Amino acid sequence: MVDEDIPLHYIGIRSTSQCNQSVGANQGSLKDTIKMSGWSFEYNIDPDVTNRLAHVKIFGVWKIETAKSFVQDFEEETVELIKQPWAKLADLSNWKIAYPEVINIIADHLRWAAEHNMVWSVNIIDNPATYKTLQKMWAKGGTKDISKTFRTRIEAETFLKQQGFNIGPANKPSGW
Repeated sequence: MVDEDIPLHYIGIRSTSQCNQSVGANQGSLKDTIKMSGWSFEYNIDPDVTNRLAHVKIFGVWKIETAKSFVQDFEEETVELIKQPWAKLADLSNWKIAYPEVINIIADHLRWAAEHNMVWSVNIIDNPATYKTLQKMWAKGGTKDISKTFRTRIEAETFLKQQGFNIGPANKPSGW
């Protein structure tokens, strides 16, 4: 349970979206406020149009509802980004596992991303169980050739720099 009086930055939730509401006793739950502000407890999406990158962080165990929300939010947040070739940098180090039904939803998302100019899907992952799930998603989504995994953020960023993407300290979203 999250204490409703804890400032959002204390619980590590950050996004490029700005929270226009304060959380108070009469304004609904913290989770409702976060959702209305473009934030989620299961993922963060930070598009960087200037540098052609979608920074994504995934958390916890994903169910069908989580995957569907992620896909919808991703498509809404990356409208400007997908107009030109871009890459996704996904930190999956806090992703535990996904229900089997999620594989097809994310595979469809990956196919959509590739059809909308995604040239690389770069993933930071250190869990063998989630890696196997990720491989199934790539295979079903047809993105195996443009998907890479690395154990650290430094390795993933080095790869993207070698591909011509700009990833400097000033370009990283908060919390990375």
